[in-house]
Amino acid sequence: MLSAKLTIQGPAASVAVPAIAPEAGRELPRTETSIGLNDGVAVIDITAADTSAMRAALNSYLECIRIIEDIESLTEMKK
Repeated sequence: MLSAKLTIQGPAASVAVPAIAPEAGRELPRTETSIGLNDGVAVIDITAADTSAMRAALNSYLECIRIIEDIESLTEMKK
């Protein structure tokens, strides 16, 4: 079993948890994921049965994080 932990710090952390939670609750083949907010840091824990499943899960969550950070940057620019 493989495992990975992604952490998000800064203003995007509090936005990431509710944004990514539906994705984490979705069934991805051969993976289990949990997400939480601890002391202002979003933590995504992923376990996967094999490297292909882990790669797919990481790609999915990293893309979600990138989008959240892009939106964060855009909203900061408008202030």
